[in-house]
Amino acid sequence: MISLSLAEIGRIVGGQQYDIPDPDREVTGPVVSDSRAVRPGGLFVAFAGERVDGHDFAVGAVEAGAVAVLAARPVGVPAIVVDDVVAALGALARAVVNMSGATVVGLTGSAGKTSTKDLIAQLLQRHGPTVWPEGNLNNEIGLPLTALRAEDTTRHLVLEMGARGIGHIRYLAGLTPPRIGLVLNVGTAHLGEFGGREQIAQAKGELVESLPVAEDGGVAVLNADDPYVRAMASRTKARTVFFGESADAAIRAENVRLNGLGQPSFTLHTPSGCSDVTMRLYGEHHVSNALAAAAVAHELGMPVDEIAAALSEAGTLSRWRMEVTERADGVTVVNDAYNANPESMRAALRALVAMGAAGRARGGRTWAVLGEMAELGEESLAEHDAVGRLVVRLNVSKLVAVGGREAAWLDMGAKNEGSWGEESVHVSDARAAIDLLRRELRPGDVVLVKASRSVGLERVAAALLDGEDGSAAKGGAASR
Repeated sequence: MISLSLAEIGRIVGGQQYDIPDPDREVTGPVVSDSRAVRPGGLFVAFAGERVDGHDFAVGAVEAGAVAVLAARPVGVPAIVVDDVVAALGALARAVVNMSGATVVGLTGSAGKTSTKDLIAQLLQRHGPTVWPEGNLNNEIGLPLTALRAEDTTRHLVLEMGARGIGHIRYLAGLTPPRIGLVLNVGTAHLGEFGGREQIAQAKGELVESLPVAEDGGVAVLNADDPYVRAMASRTKARTVFFGESADAAIRAENVRLNGLGQPSFTLHTPSGCSDVTMRLYGEHHVSNALAAAAVAHELGMPVDEIAAALSEAGTLSRWRMEVTERADGVTVVNDAYNANPESMRAALRALVAMGAAGRARGGRTWAVLGEMAELGEESLAEHDAVGRLVVRLNVSKLVAVGGREAAWLDMGAKNEGSWGEESVHVSDARAAIDLLRRELRPGDVVLVKASRSVGLERVAAALLDGEDGSAAKGGAASR
């Protein structure tokens, strides 16, 4: 963080000082909300959660090197006490962002936010110091904690903005006002909370409404292939740049194709020229993510050849998102267990089929190990049925549906779609899935593991890769 004295921080957040012997002492380290992440010179933010109260860890945080604690009550060590810790954290973030002078890039969408954020970060790093969130820190706590990592030398600040309701993105954009706003798509993630795609579009579009006018440098980067996103052009006074495969997109892809491993290649077209891209990531859905990242980089002055080279070299920065690992025995495990919604599930299944093409020549099969897609509301059962049916239509070899009612509908959809019988099985939990897979997997098989984070299917992928004794990971397993 940009160095600030405790007195300055107190004024910014409107707090009172308690047990602070030297108000001029500066915070020079990171601002964190996990006492285990405290570093010397940092600031510890104490939140009172439902299960854990951060105030209970204040003394330990100062002993570990924190200069002080941002808290809702006195804690017996140096503290700045405020009425609302979340609001104070946001105020501090806005002040630091303003002082840094960094160009803020905000992005949102129903699917692909984290993967796209990782791509943008890998592109912009080539043009100067860049800060971006680890994982998907995209709410009223995670976003300001990321923003507070900005320093005097930071040139680009990339921030992912999530929403659970109308007004959430407007609030986040107010904390860290973006100059460039990117909207990826409007899908069905959190459909149960919003009530419909129109409401989701209303929430996501708050980002482009928050941008500066075109004359002040505001740029709205919009997906030309998504009608809900395309329509957001009328909601902003910023300059609009479209990306996608549509003919009128300024940043577009042509001649999209997949290799035998399911990795996409395409020709990148921009207003300043064209260049070929061959990605290391898996799945055709990453083409849209790459175009979105390219549009942001192009707006910030990167030449098209450099953009294409960076996209071709970019990898996965966040865990459990299409992590592809080939075991020593020839079984390939695709760990995409971080989250799931109908759009990302369909994309992952298509990637599985493309990756399985090479294995079929060796007698390999494709396995879809799927669990619940959470927060779909009244559409949940229909959406799970539809995904089960898609597994059959794509000719995936085996479906293992893991969990309760929603998993049963995945299994039922597959069985109702065609003549499937033993090709689809419903198991109660991850342990049962692991036991089944260990018995039946054979060299050349490709296994996709995917569900919402709450299901915890990453345990299945971990067990397949490490084994209870770690044997499967020894002797030559290699991450691609």
